[in-house]
Amino acid sequence: MSKKGIIALDADGVLLDYGLAYAGAWQKAFGQLPRERDPLAYWPIDRWDVERLADERLDILRRCFDEEFWCGIPPVPGAVEACHLLSTAGFELVCVTALPEEFRSARERNLRAHGFPIDMVHATDNIAPGGHSPKAETLHRLRPVAFVDDYLPYLIGIDSSIHRALIMRAATGSPNVGEALCFADSQHADLLAFAKSWTCP
Repeated sequence: MSKKGIIALDADGVLLDYGLAYAGAWQKAFGQLPRERDPLAYWPIDRWDVERLADERLDILRRCFDEEFWCGIPPVPGAVEACHLLSTAGFELVCVTALPEEFRSARERNLRAHGFPIDMVHATDNIAPGGHSPKAETLHRLRPVAFVDDYLPYLIGIDSSIHRALIMRAATGSPNVGEALCFADSQHADLLAFAKSWTCP
């Protein structure tokens, strides 16, 4: 462990722009890149001018979220710089992501390809047991000094000894509202803003 401790980082929405990659998956499935409807929408289905799918067409789209997809997600602007700031300041960075284990190595390759100074990816379930974060057990084991996520429900049930930082991106339809904001120890526009607040004197 580094002298300053571990900082655990979520991937989608913090390190990587899953919403942008979603449009590519749609194009692969149906042959047309969708028009961006609301760049400030939290959920990809609201960000892009796409139909809500069911049955066979939904299965076609889901099949496009394969290893190639998880290897090719672009970084959030400023996220690579943010990680290098934190790493240079002496923090060890790990990724804790709600992702099927079968795609964990693809996520590692994706982060490495973009130059993120992150060597370890921990994959967890995406279902919150008993209303608590599915990442809580992994974080309890890692004992980071801070955990950064862009999804407020994933901060619930995290040990209060861990600084819980919430990325407040994409306001339209965001789940990051209401009384549960009390579970966030700090709020930031993006990971770069968090990194600067933790590294600048």
